Amino acid sequence: MQEKKDAMFSYQFPDGDRRLAFSRQSSFRHSHWDPPLPSPSSTPIPLMPRSHSFKPHLARSDSAVGLPLLDNSGHKDATWVALILAPVRGVANGSRPMKRLALMISLNVAYSMVELLLGLFTGRVGLVSDAFHLTFGCGILTFSLFAMGISRKKPDETYTYGYKRLEVLAAFTNALFLLFLSFSLAVEALHAFMQDESEHKHYLIVSAVTNLLVNLLGVWFFRSYARVNIVYWKPEDMNYHSVCLHVLADSIRSAGLILASWFLTLGVENAEVLCLGIVSVAVFMLVLPLFKATGSILLQIAPSNIHPSAFNKCSRQIASLEEVLEVSQARFWELVPGYSIGSLSVQVKKGVHEDRILQHVNGLYNDLGIQDLTVQIDYE
Repeated sequence: MQEKKDAMFSYQFPDGDRRLAFSRQSSFRHSHWDPPLPSPSSTPIPLMPRSHSFKPHLARSDSAVGLPLLDNSGHKDATWVALILAPVRGVANGSRPMKRLALMISLNVAYSMVELLLGLFTGRVGLVSDAFHLTFGCGILTFSLFAMGISRKKPDETYTYGYKRLEVLAAFTNALFLLFLSFSLAVEALHAFMQDESEHKHYLIVSAVTNLLVNLLGVWFFRSYARVNIVYWKPEDMNYHSVCLHVLADSIRSAGLILASWFLTLGVENAEVLCLGIVSVAVFMLVLPLFKATGSILLQIAPSNIHPSAFNKCSRQIASLEEVLEVSQARFWELVPGYSIGSLSVQVKKGVHEDRILQHVNGLYNDLGIQDLTVQIDYE
């Protein structure tokens, strides 16, 4: 009935309700106590017979259900240490993007510290402000590096789907930071328009040039992800693209400041307002597609690569079967780019054998690209 990679489980409920789950992922393995998979001509085997009675894990006097507490043997601390050291292991194991990102973060941290010290000793508020901006940006990039390392961990009892979505969250954080950067540049342009441009701090040109050189190195490292309409096939693609946009936006900002300072020396009026305004719009337009893509996944919107009419067509085809009475509660979303999940409820006539219906439903949605499908069969 199913391909070799397909798996079917049947859970027997007191009301005769059966819930069957399909997955094409070969990574879902059964433990030694699982029953054998049904043959094509057999019916689903319930995990627990109807006559089987079991003792509840909690007594009636228990008032709440909580997560199991860890003992004081240090396992909890060891878990947190393992999570923190995951990026370090990833860099040490030879991941080229992680090594490059770690180098970028190190250069930016060193430069921001030097800029902060110079600003404090010379009393230059602009240098101090730019140093804090770079430090905050380094924190965002560090989170991206952390996500790259943690995403390699295998699924466990707590994170049953794994840690891949952390890279989507890191990309969303990067996009959100760059949108705030765009807004701050617009405010800075408005402030420059309202003040006398003769007070422009030309000493910031040195800081902008140095920052531009550092960020251009990052653009070169992640140049393969510098496309605007990038197609995300994997979660790491989304994270790498966010890092590329981060360093690219900082490069555009530094180039805008350099260009504004040069125009001011030539006597061009409103040069800073014009340059900062163009940079603000450019950063916003570059980051907006990434912000929409990451936000859609985190909000569990229907997969963007599948048209909504395709889901409606599948529902109509299932409902057109003679044995089917109703199709409801159809929900589909992307866990990460390239991995779509779905679930739906199918109400059928009493006494109908569900094998043919399940084959038909599974085939329809697998053709659409749904890798993990759960079908609930309800009888009339």
